[in-house]
Amino acid sequence: MAKKIQAVRGMHDILPDETPLWQFLEDTVRRVFQSYAYRELRTPILEMTELFKRSIGEVTDIVEKEMYTFEDRNGDYLTLRPEGTAGCVRACMESGLLHNQIQRLWYQGPMFRHERPQKGRYRQFQQIGLEAYGMSEPDIDLEVILITARLWRELGIPGLELQINTLGTPDERKTYRARLVGYFQEHREQLDEDSRRRMNSNPLRILDSKNPDMAELIAAAPSLMDDLGEESRAHFSAITEGLDAAGIKYVLNPCLVRGLDYYSRTVFEWVTDLLGAQGTVCAGGRYDGLVEQLGGRATPAVGFAMGVERLVAVLEALDQVHPAAVPHAYLVVAGGNAAQAGLMLAESLRTALPGLRLQLNCGGGSFKSQFKRADRSGAKVALILGDDELKNQCVGVKWLRQNREQISVNHDELAGFLKEISGE
Repeated sequence: MAKKIQAVRGMHDILPDETPLWQFLEDTVRRVFQSYAYRELRTPILEMTELFKRSIGEVTDIVEKEMYTFEDRNGDYLTLRPEGTAGCVRACMESGLLHNQIQRLWYQGPMFRHERPQKGRYRQFQQIGLEAYGMSEPDIDLEVILITARLWRELGIPGLELQINTLGTPDERKTYRARLVGYFQEHREQLDEDSRRRMNSNPLRILDSKNPDMAELIAAAPSLMDDLGEESRAHFSAITEGLDAAGIKYVLNPCLVRGLDYYSRTVFEWVTDLLGAQGTVCAGGRYDGLVEQLGGRATPAVGFAMGVERLVAVLEALDQVHPAAVPHAYLVVAGGNAAQAGLMLAESLRTALPGLRLQLNCGGGSFKSQFKRADRSGAKVALILGDDELKNQCVGVKWLRQNREQISVNHDELAGFLKEISGE
């Protein structure tokens, strides 16, 4: 007996009963982003492996352990994209979109990381991201955060907490890094194995440790704020003042960091307590050094990314229900000539009413079996087309959800009748 073929571990199907919630989220995202005049960019799922080595860093867990990388027939090393920003920058550079230009872009699609699967975290996961290039002033940082805040309102997600921090400039962070390493070296015996490993590569990530045994040590660590210059302080103050003016609550989190050198100044996360340990639903910040790191001209940039599975899980936790779009009407056909005539009638009705959801019975069956299918479809009415109705240029209308008498509607009145019951 052949082995049963199943989905790859960590890669899951989204079934028809689940997709309405996804569609609601995706449609809302598209509408909100377009209201700020951001344009969609679509990039390939496969990129040259070198792109992620140069952007994310060769000594990171993503590159070392989590990427799906292979050699193709030409001897090139390709990788299924683990995140969207690097490909977005690559596409903009390759197409000349960053040369003396401002760009506001967004993307969506599947990403891939070989992580331990758990609820809200999969090996193939959907990500939505937004990127703004060519603007160095704090107003664009603020706009990006305001977009996320509006998105939560439009989605009906209350209670998300905005955490925000600044990483300063690379030079300021370099000075702070030296102080931080010195501090942790003095308390090396209190560090866990993962933090000791990060001492030489990404010491700022130690601040983000979730190990409760290190909480007191991290709380007493030196603050990056002490190493910020006047310009960095002013940049961050402009953002927090803007959030205050917009009435958006936030928490200053000095332990909120990004471990990559191209990040600078603003970093932020939106977190929730509805998903247990996987509390971050959106993370972003300013990464002025990335374009230059990938071989382009120094270009200011800011953006964010959010995991769709986690946001869907939040909507589910809030008991948001978006039922599948059931048909408005189900066309029952019976008789020698009715099947083909029914097909033509259904096409003409869809042309007349573009928003009409009309399901035509296919596969034959008795009147009784067709009415069972019509009832299961969830339609409001069953339209009946037999030889008699065909001869008289009408259809019968049987109400499936209301206790009303069956009626007959002429063909020339049918579109108006269906428009009324469908609301289209």
